[in-house]
Amino acid sequence: MCFIYYISTCTLYTSLALLSAVVLCCCLRRPAVPTHHHPHVRCYGTAELRDGEAPAHLLGRSLRWEQHVPVQLVPQIEAAQQRRRRREHSCPTLQLRAGLHSEPHERSISPWRYRWVIDEDEDRYPRKLAFAECLCTGCVDVKTGRETTALNSVLLHQTMMVLRRKPCPRPSSAGLFTFEVDYIRVPVGCTCVLPRTGR
Repeated sequence: MCFIYYISTCTLYTSLALLSAVVLCCCLRRPAVPTHHHPHVRCYGTAELRDGEAPAHLLGRSLRWEQHVPVQLVPQIEAAQQRRRRREHSCPTLQLRAGLHSEPHERSISPWRYRWVIDEDEDRYPRKLAFAECLCTGCVDVKTGRETTALNSVLLHQTMMVLRRKPCPRPSSAGLFTFEVDYIRVPVGCTCVLPRTGR
Protein backbone atom coordinates (compact mmCIF):
# COMPACT_ATOMS: atom_id res chain seq x y z
CA MET A 1 0.00 0.00 0.00
CA CYS A 2 2.82 2.41 0.82
CA PHE A 3 4.38 1.70 -2.56
CA ILE A 4 1.09 2.45 -4.37
CA TYR A 5 0.65 5.66 -2.37
CA TYR A 6 4.20 6.73 -3.25
CA ILE A 7 3.58 6.08 -6.97
CA SER A 8 0.31 8.09 -6.88
CA THR A 9 1.99 11.01 -5.13
CA CYS A 10 4.82 11.09 -7.66
CA THR A 11 2.34 10.99 -10.54
CA LEU A 12 0.39 13.92 -9.05
CA TYR A 13 3.52 16.07 -8.63
CA THR A 14 4.67 15.22 -12.15
CA SER A 15 1.29 16.23 -13.59
CA LEU A 16 1.32 19.54 -11.71
CA ALA A 17 4.84 20.29 -12.94
CA LEU A 18 3.86 19.59 -16.55
CA LEU A 19 0.75 21.79 -16.21
CA SER A 20 2.80 24.67 -14.82
CA ALA A 21 5.28 24.37 -17.70
CA VAL A 22 2.46 24.48 -20.28
CA VAL A 23 0.92 27.59 -18.69
CA LEU A 24 4.31 29.33 -18.55
CA CYS A 25 4.97 28.61 -22.22
CA CYS A 26 1.57 30.01 -23.21
CA CYS A 27 2.26 33.21 -21.30
CA LEU A 28 5.67 33.63 -22.87
CA ARG A 29 4.27 33.12 -26.37
CA ARG A 30 1.49 35.69 -25.87
CA PRO A 31 2.02 38.55 -28.39
CA ALA A 32 3.10 41.82 -26.80
CA VAL A 33 1.04 44.99 -27.13
CA PRO A 34 2.59 47.18 -29.86
CA THR A 35 4.41 50.18 -28.46
CA HIS A 36 2.72 52.48 -30.97
CA HIS A 37 -0.75 51.59 -29.74
CA HIS A 38 -2.29 54.36 -27.59
CA PRO A 39 -5.94 53.40 -26.98
CA HIS A 40 -6.55 55.99 -24.23
CA VAL A 41 -4.92 59.04 -25.84
CA ARG A 42 -7.41 61.62 -27.06
CA CYS A 43 -6.34 63.82 -29.94
CA TYR A 44 -7.69 67.17 -31.09
CA GLY A 45 -7.86 69.03 -34.37
CA THR A 46 -7.12 72.71 -34.87
CA ALA A 47 -10.84 73.52 -35.08
CA GLU A 48 -11.36 72.19 -31.53
CA LEU A 49 -8.74 74.53 -30.05
CA ARG A 50 -10.50 77.86 -29.92
CA ASP A 51 -8.50 81.07 -29.52
CA GLY A 52 -5.29 79.12 -29.08
CA GLU A 53 -6.44 77.65 -25.76
CA ALA A 54 -6.44 74.10 -24.47
CA PRO A 55 -9.76 72.16 -24.47
CA ALA A 56 -12.06 73.40 -21.71
CA HIS A 57 -12.53 69.99 -20.07
CA LEU A 58 -8.78 69.77 -19.44
CA LEU A 59 -8.78 73.02 -17.48
CA GLY A 60 -10.06 71.71 -14.17
CA ARG A 61 -9.76 73.21 -10.73
CA SER A 62 -6.12 72.21 -10.49
CA LEU A 63 -5.27 74.36 -13.52
CA ARG A 64 -6.54 77.76 -12.43
CA TRP A 65 -3.76 79.66 -14.12
CA GLU A 66 -5.36 83.04 -13.49
CA GLN A 67 -4.37 82.66 -9.82
CA HIS A 68 -0.67 82.56 -10.70
CA VAL A 69 1.23 85.87 -10.68
CA PRO A 70 3.27 84.99 -13.82
CA VAL A 71 -0.04 84.74 -15.70
CA GLN A 72 -1.73 87.74 -14.06
CA LEU A 73 1.12 90.11 -14.96
CA VAL A 74 1.25 89.32 -18.69
CA PRO A 75 -1.49 91.84 -19.73
CA GLN A 76 0.08 94.54 -17.54
CA ILE A 77 3.54 94.06 -19.06
CA GLU A 78 2.15 94.02 -22.60
CA ALA A 79 0.28 97.27 -21.90
CA ALA A 80 3.41 98.85 -20.40
CA GLN A 81 5.39 97.90 -23.49
CA GLN A 82 3.09 100.08 -25.60
CA ARG A 83 3.23 103.09 -23.24
CA ARG A 84 6.91 103.55 -22.50
CA ARG A 85 10.41 102.51 -23.36
CA ARG A 86 12.22 99.61 -21.89
CA ARG A 87 13.74 100.38 -18.47
CA GLU A 88 17.42 99.90 -17.77
CA HIS A 89 18.49 96.93 -15.69
CA SER A 90 20.26 98.44 -12.66
CA CYS A 91 20.34 97.98 -8.91
CA PRO A 92 18.23 100.79 -7.37
CA THR A 93 19.04 102.90 -4.34
CA LEU A 94 16.58 102.09 -1.55
CA GLN A 95 14.72 105.12 -0.17
CA LEU A 96 13.17 104.09 3.13
CA ARG A 97 10.42 106.74 3.29
CA ALA A 98 9.34 106.39 -0.31
CA GLY A 99 9.49 102.61 0.00
CA LEU A 100 6.65 102.47 2.50
CA HIS A 101 4.14 103.03 -0.31
CA SER A 102 5.88 100.84 -2.89
CA GLU A 103 5.26 97.28 -3.97
CA PRO A 104 7.13 94.45 -2.20
CA HIS A 105 9.46 93.86 -5.16
CA GLU A 106 10.47 97.54 -5.05
CA ARG A 107 11.15 97.89 -1.30
CA SER A 108 12.83 94.50 -0.94
CA ILE A 109 16.53 94.51 -0.05
CA SER A 110 16.79 92.04 -2.94
CA PRO A 111 14.66 93.97 -5.45
CA TRP A 112 13.40 92.37 -8.62
CA ARG A 113 11.27 93.13 -11.62
CA TYR A 114 9.56 91.13 -14.33
CA ARG A 115 11.31 90.71 -17.63
CA TRP A 116 10.34 93.13 -20.35
CA VAL A 117 10.30 90.26 -22.87
CA ILE A 118 7.53 87.82 -21.94
CA ASP A 119 8.40 84.12 -22.07
CA GLU A 120 6.26 82.62 -24.82
CA ASP A 121 5.92 78.98 -25.92
CA GLU A 122 3.43 78.08 -28.65
CA ASP A 123 3.18 74.48 -27.44
CA ARG A 124 2.64 75.34 -23.77
CA TYR A 125 -0.55 76.29 -21.96
CA PRO A 126 -0.53 78.99 -20.71
CA ARG A 127 1.53 80.23 -23.64
CA LYS A 128 2.72 83.48 -22.06
CA LEU A 129 4.39 83.81 -18.66
CA ALA A 130 6.08 86.71 -16.88
CA PHE A 131 9.47 85.76 -15.43
CA ALA A 132 11.11 87.66 -12.57
CA GLU A 133 14.74 88.79 -12.63
CA CYS A 134 16.93 90.19 -9.86
CA LEU A 135 18.03 93.83 -10.17
CA CYS A 136 21.08 93.46 -7.93
CA THR A 137 23.98 91.06 -7.79
CA GLY A 138 24.34 91.76 -4.09
CA CYS A 139 21.67 93.10 -1.74
CA VAL A 140 20.70 96.59 -0.56
CA ASP A 141 22.11 97.70 2.77
CA VAL A 142 19.23 98.98 4.91
CA LYS A 143 21.49 101.60 6.56
CA THR A 144 22.97 103.17 3.44
CA GLY A 145 20.29 102.20 0.91
CA ARG A 146 23.02 101.07 -1.48
CA GLU A 147 24.10 97.69 -2.80
CA THR A 148 26.49 95.61 -0.76
CA THR A 149 28.25 92.39 -1.75
CA ALA A 150 28.09 91.00 1.78
CA LEU A 151 24.96 89.17 0.61
CA ASN A 152 23.86 87.77 -2.77
CA SER A 153 20.55 88.10 -4.57
CA VAL A 154 19.16 84.83 -5.92
CA LEU A 155 15.96 83.95 -7.74
CA LEU A 156 13.01 82.25 -6.05
CA HIS A 157 11.21 79.68 -8.19
CA GLN A 158 7.67 78.37 -8.08
CA THR A 159 6.77 74.97 -9.52
CA MET A 160 3.87 75.43 -11.91
CA MET A 161 1.78 72.82 -13.67
CA VAL A 162 1.28 73.43 -17.40
CA LEU A 163 0.00 71.54 -20.41
CA ARG A 164 2.25 70.58 -23.32
CA ARG A 165 0.83 70.25 -26.81
CA LYS A 166 2.38 67.35 -28.71
CA PRO A 167 1.66 65.55 -32.01
CA CYS A 168 -0.90 62.78 -31.68
CA PRO A 169 0.94 59.44 -31.24
CA ARG A 170 -1.74 57.37 -32.99
CA PRO A 171 -1.04 56.21 -36.57
CA SER A 172 -2.79 58.13 -39.36
CA SER A 173 -3.32 61.17 -37.11
CA ALA A 174 -1.28 63.77 -38.96
CA GLY A 175 -2.25 67.30 -37.98
CA LEU A 176 -3.83 66.26 -34.67
CA PHE A 177 -2.55 67.09 -31.20
CA THR A 178 -2.69 65.69 -27.70
CA PHE A 179 -1.85 67.25 -24.32
CA GLU A 180 0.42 66.13 -21.51
CA VAL A 181 0.85 67.53 -18.00
CA ASP A 182 4.27 69.01 -17.28
CA TYR A 183 5.85 70.88 -14.38
CA ILE A 184 8.15 73.86 -14.87
CA ARG A 185 10.08 76.12 -12.49
CA VAL A 186 9.05 79.75 -12.88
CA PRO A 187 11.15 82.57 -11.34
CA VAL A 188 8.73 84.69 -9.26
CA GLY A 189 10.98 86.85 -7.06
CA CYS A 190 14.35 87.27 -5.39
CA THR A 191 15.79 86.92 -1.91
CA CYS A 192 19.09 87.54 -0.11
CA VAL A 193 21.43 84.71 0.83
CA LEU A 194 24.92 84.40 2.25
CA PRO A 195 27.55 84.19 -0.50
CA ARG A 196 29.08 80.84 -1.24
CA THR A 197 32.64 80.48 0.01
CA GLY A 198 35.13 77.89 -1.13
CA ARG A 199 36.91 75.78 1.44
